[in-house]
Amino acid sequence: MKTMINLEDLFSKDPKIKYGCARNLSAIAKDNPKRIYSHIDFFEKLMDNENNILKWIAIDIIGFLSKIDKEKKIDKQMDKLFSLLNVGKMITANHAITALGNIALTKPEYQEKITEALLKVEQYKYDTDECRNIAIGNVILVIGSYFGSLENIKTKKAVIEFIERQNKNTRNATKNKAEKFLRKFSKS
Repeated sequence: MKTMINLEDLFSKDPKIKYGCARNLSAIAKDNPKRIYSHIDFFEKLMDNENNILKWIAIDIIGFLSKIDKEKKIDKQMDKLFSLLNVGKMITANHAITALGNIALTKPEYQEKITEALLKVEQYKYDTDECRNIAIGNVILVIGSYFGSLENIKTKKAVIEFIERQNKNTRNATKNKAEKFLRKFSKS
């Protein structure tokens, strides 16, 4: 039996209802995006919400909905997602990085533009250097999910150079992601 989709519960004063609804919607978007695609305009607006958790859920959902976006509504949200990479907040950036990765997988025509935007994360300022390093680690994972299908040699070279720089990253987890990436793709 399908559960009802009640978007109003996202604005409940009861945190259990609000965040339970948010988790449900995210799961639906991931597993059965057709069920909520008709509400895409709502989620696009929710990306500007002051409540960070609702904003993050909306970003995630936009990424999940990309796999069925025949109307190309998400295409109009690309600049918004790119801007979220440089808001200084690691968690917001990481949600945008992941959503852009989902879009790159489902809309290969945007892989070059998405890759170019993701590589800039290295230059952005976050709350701390460690936050930036965590975001860089997420970029490595996301680009790794579609790197094999990148066609532009210049873009591939830029990615490899970015990853090689991360071999000296002060965060061990990020350095390890870079090393794993290079072992897998250095001959690409």
